[in-house]
Amino acid sequence: MTKPRTGYIRPLDLKNGRVDMTHGSGGRAMAQLIEELFLAAFDNEFLRRMNDQASFPAPAGRMVMATDSHVVSPLFFPGGDIGCLSVHGTINDVAMAGAVPLYLSAGFILEEGFPLADLARIVESMARAAQEAGVAIVTGDTKVVERNKGDGVFITTTGIGVVPHGVNISGDRARPGDAILVSGPIGDHGVAIMSLRESLSFSTTIASDTAALHGLVAAMVAAVPDIHVLRDPTRGGLAATLNEITRQSGVGMMLRETDLPIRDEVRAACEFLGLDPLYSANEGKLIAICRQEDAAVLLAAMRTHPLGRAAALIGEVIADDHHFVQMETTFGGRRIVDWLTGEQLPRIC
Repeated sequence: MTKPRTGYIRPLDLKNGRVDMTHGSGGRAMAQLIEELFLAAFDNEFLRRMNDQASFPAPAGRMVMATDSHVVSPLFFPGGDIGCLSVHGTINDVAMAGAVPLYLSAGFILEEGFPLADLARIVESMARAAQEAGVAIVTGDTKVVERNKGDGVFITTTGIGVVPHGVNISGDRARPGDAILVSGPIGDHGVAIMSLRESLSFSTTIASDTAALHGLVAAMVAAVPDIHVLRDPTRGGLAATLNEITRQSGVGMMLRETDLPIRDEVRAACEFLGLDPLYSANEGKLIAICRQEDAAVLLAAMRTHPLGRAAALIGEVIADDHHFVQMETTFGGRRIVDWLTGEQLPRIC
């Protein structure tokens, strides 16, 4: 057998290998992991410089930055995985300001013993999601913790984008009389995760809705530049997000239960699991609030985009000193849609 040359390191065994402590030590093994896995997948002109930071041009406009940490369990689920979720989640946070996402950073906390094959699958999913979104992952970091001190992999992503001149979208701009719209059926992501955790089988596979929403947002802003509020209802779902907005803007809201878009299979699964779809997480939906006179135009623009075809007008902003979110029920009464008490579903994103 030929003796390996001095300094030679075998390529990463991405089929059977596992993360070990040397992959976070700052030495040769860590450099190999970065070069053969992360750089190979995320390759771009900024990352290729291999600096401890990324230097990139800043276009004209207001800069927007968002950070999101991802600890979803399980790591792989119907419709996605922690990799694409970590890209979509941060892109969407940036996009909710009406911004064009430009760059991402990615920080990994890996547990000793985590299979390199699973890590490669996650990284490839991230790379694919970023490429499809037209956003470059330009810098990052990797740490390794001892076995049983983590849970496979946690990912933190930070995104930077730019808001065009004349766009001012913020959670404190909802006004009485405004229309409330949602881009599609709610609750898919939360039910997909819970179904997998509980090993439940339904007649129809419920998949996560994880997706990057900036293309939809761009179409909406082009149609109605004066959108007042955009928000993606992730943890806590539609209910928690609307309660956040009422507090920011000092208003109340009235929803119509009959107009809420919820898939039959999601509604049935929630009933079986004892969950409320209003509090179930979404990773590819958005809430939009605009002037009532702009609602028809905005709804039409949303429905022309693939991620907004099932968009719906679900209620109105009202004056309310208590800042309640209320809902007209299918039975003709009203109920308060309050803040979530406790944790309906932990480790959802």
